[in-house]
Amino acid sequence: MRSSLAPGVWFFRSFSRDSWFRGFILLLTFLIYTCYHMSRKPISVVKSRLHQNCSELIRPNNDTYSLNDTTWCSWAPFDKDDYKELLGAVDNAFLVAYAIGMFISGMFGERLPLRYYLSAGMLLSGLFTSLFGLGYFWNIHMLWYFVLMQICNGLVQTTGWPSVVACVGNWFGKGKRGLIMGVWNSHTSVGNILGSLIAGVWVNDDWGLSFIVPGIVTAAVGVLTFLFLIEYPEDVDCTPPQHHGGPGEDQDNPEDPGKSPYSNRESSLESATRCSRESCEEPAAISFLGALRIPGVIEFSLCLLFAKLVSYTFLYWLPLYIFNVAHFSAKEAGDLSTLFDVGGIIGGIMAGLISDHTNGRATTCCIMLILAAPMMFLYNYIGQNGVTSSIVMLIVCGALVNGPYALITTAVSADLGTHKSLQGNAKALSTVTAIIDGTGSIGAALGPLLAGLISPTGWNNVFYMLISADILACLFLCRLVYKEILAWKSSLTRDRGYKEI
Repeated sequence: MRSSLAPGVWFFRSFSRDSWFRGFILLLTFLIYTCYHMSRKPISVVKSRLHQNCSELIRPNNDTYSLNDTTWCSWAPFDKDDYKELLGAVDNAFLVAYAIGMFISGMFGERLPLRYYLSAGMLLSGLFTSLFGLGYFWNIHMLWYFVLMQICNGLVQTTGWPSVVACVGNWFGKGKRGLIMGVWNSHTSVGNILGSLIAGVWVNDDWGLSFIVPGIVTAAVGVLTFLFLIEYPEDVDCTPPQHHGGPGEDQDNPEDPGKSPYSNRESSLESATRCSRESCEEPAAISFLGALRIPGVIEFSLCLLFAKLVSYTFLYWLPLYIFNVAHFSAKEAGDLSTLFDVGGIIGGIMAGLISDHTNGRATTCCIMLILAAPMMFLYNYIGQNGVTSSIVMLIVCGALVNGPYALITTAVSADLGTHKSLQGNAKALSTVTAIIDGTGSIGAALGPLLAGLISPTGWNNVFYMLISADILACLFLCRLVYKEILAWKSSLTRDRGYKEI
């Protein structure tokens, strides 16, 4: 009965329906990846409990340790002097497995239904996260057990990022993608905050629950994903987005001056519906080398390698740094570290908004990375002088460090995965996202490992390493920044020419 409605009324109703579905997908994918990060965060909070200064604690009456034992309250095998290296090995088990699995995961994501792929990944991630925590209740003190659980969890968590970015990319066009994905990408920081707060509740008593509770929540959301995730707008007769167009267009609802919104939307809907219901040929999924040939993929991947190195070093070592340097309790250090992620939410939104307005993704990332280097230096030297300075510096550093990381892994990945050189082939989103995030994950694995090796020589050296990585991230964007500056100059020249005429 669509033809019986006035075009304006039909468009309004359909637009509302499209908006409702887009909002639902945005919310569901936000919740999905919040859970992934929530399950990763507890280890950074629990570290200070696995090895602590036992001389400040009162021994229990049934203590069987000798009087000279100063590590009676720590959890073997992390009660040794090389505990930082052992904790670094546990971190690295997850991160190396994640980095290796990510390159493979994206290709699976292009070829398997995202709903099944994500659901299975979340259920398995919840299982392995819980098994890590059960090591406390089962009184397991073997390093290989915790390393194995981290390897398994790292592999299954690679199902998450390529899939959610591909799903959001399927539903949203390029017009306001930076802002939308900047807000949406706050799931990373929200997950870190929730993971820290949940872990903080049990860290001083039954630290195993710090892993078991996030694991159960992640598995439960996996069930919701299986029941409700919608991969493509065409599956529910919604309008597919347009990924390309002129500057300033609203890509999700483009309006051709020669056509009414009604006719434009109806034609795109009918063509998409016809293609999905008739025998239209499916485009082939892009190859790994084909994805690498997309302009900008290599530069942004290498930039993310060093940007993610910095971000994940903070993710895994910030609570321990605060615990050792500022001498807060394990719970207080975990709670205070969440401010870095609060800054990350602000930075991600700012990066998306600015890059949409300027049409300069690379330049936005480069400027934020340049500002992050001196701010990290200042945080190390004055950030622990008081609670107020610590709060301010953590928020500022979080915004500048996580802003570029958030922009590259979301809007930039979606832009490149729907690049005009692909000629409308949407089968590249997951692979491109996996290449970019997989390369970044190599840095995410290196950062905590280097922090574990360098921190015994002093925390100052850790921050010098982070600042160096930040500068290297900037250097890889130089060519793209130069191209964006030339594009701006060309645009200004054209505008000036129109005004003179």
